[in-house]
Amino acid sequence: MDSEKSIEFQHVSFRLPDGRTLLSDLTLEVHRGETLVLLGRSGSGKTTTMKLINRLIDPTEGQVKVDGKPTSEWDPIQLRRRIGYVIQEVGLFPHLSVEENIGVVPRLEGWEADRIKARARTLLTTVGLDPDRFAARFPAELSGGQRQRVGVARALAADPPVMLLDEPFGALDPITRRDIQQEFRTLQERLQKTLVFVTHDVREALLLAHRIGLVKDGKMVLLGPPSDLLQSKDPEARAFAACVSDGELSGSPV
Repeated sequence: MDSEKSIEFQHVSFRLPDGRTLLSDLTLEVHRGETLVLLGRSGSGKTTTMKLINRLIDPTEGQVKVDGKPTSEWDPIQLRRRIGYVIQEVGLFPHLSVEENIGVVPRLEGWEADRIKARARTLLTTVGLDPDRFAARFPAELSGGQRQRVGVARALAADPPVMLLDEPFGALDPITRRDIQQEFRTLQERLQKTLVFVTHDVREALLLAHRIGLVKDGKMVLLGPPSDLLQSKDPEARAFAACVSDGELSGSPV
């Protein structure tokens, strides 16, 4: 993990037109190569925080910076092309093959066809799918776990320095989910991307995070390594820590 800042929030708030506050006075730095997990209940503000990074929404107050540049000064399309984005339902294009889905952003960036093909095959291998078996398949021919792996490969296709992952494994069965979490952790150790990962699953947060940001009612109530969450006296932190038994914690990186 690098000490250089990749993402910065400076006193950021976000309010809806009706006046409801979804995020309040957030100040935060995410360093290059770090995995920050935003943990919280549904509606806590964690996905709102993520959407501010790739400018799906703009802050009502304060400033978000990516690579030292305010998001308001980025062209939104160029910003999003340099940020990989993985969501729970994957969002693969059903009419495109696996190889074509992975190559969407490289095609937009003007890569040559042979380079796109080679990149897609390399990434399929990286996420544990045999390119000879899967490159020509269509999303409907894949299992949920296989589609999720293709979604991760697509997010990595143009080698973005930053990746955002919004409940990416939430729809998978528990065994497949655990397998992919372990593989993803290994992948991140090798690639050293800057990751912002949204989840409400405390076990997932403990497994994957360098730091956990616990969000409640639009505010960051805790920010630190996984051990801080387990040792905190904050009521929300204690509620999440109580979801994990002592036996389950033994294998977590705390």
